[in-house]
Amino acid sequence: MKACHDCDALQHEVLLEPGGVARCWRCDALLYRGRDHAIDRTLALTLAATALFLLALSFPLVELDMQGKHHSTTLWGAVTTLWRQDVALVATLVAVTTVLMPTLELGAMLWLLLPLALRQRPPGGTWVLRALLLVRPWGMVEVFVLGVLVALVKLTHIASVIPGIALWSFGGLICVFAAAAANFDAEQTWERLGETGAPA
Repeated sequence: MKACHDCDALQHEVLLEPGGVARCWRCDALLYRGRDHAIDRTLALTLAATALFLLALSFPLVELDMQGKHHSTTLWGAVTTLWRQDVALVATLVAVTTVLMPTLELGAMLWLLLPLALRQRPPGGTWVLRALLLVRPWGMVEVFVLGVLVALVKLTHIASVIPGIALWSFGGLICVFAAAAANFDAEQTWERLGETGAPA
């Protein structure tokens, strides 16, 4: 039996064809989808997101050419600059939401998906899955990129602005990360870990 997450109506689970959907008989909410190669697809997207994230951390975000002087900075450079300018709270928020949380989320997904794709059980898998579901809402790469774009538009009045490799990488990361999150099936992962019920 499965309870609807919207109205709590109980219903029997049925085996679906890949791509099929099961909906609640009472409120028509989506209960689950037919499972195909969700873990393999999510793993591929997570590996791509990890590569883009490493590029985004390694290369300059933006390059400025102002009055003959050339400046560029990485994400870590921006965080350390904010810290040195006594804006520690903003520096901490940027570091946590754009570096720490995405790192934890990507690490947790790789920790779970790599062994599962090889038909093995990851050590501490249930705890890692719970941690992943807790960490996920705190990653705010999209908000950061939007803020950078707004700042760049304002800077074009005083300097020549050249978007860096990291900024393009962050743009790709947003798309790939969203696709990985959409394909990640927590219930299927939970079942592959050998657990019953639903992850808390």
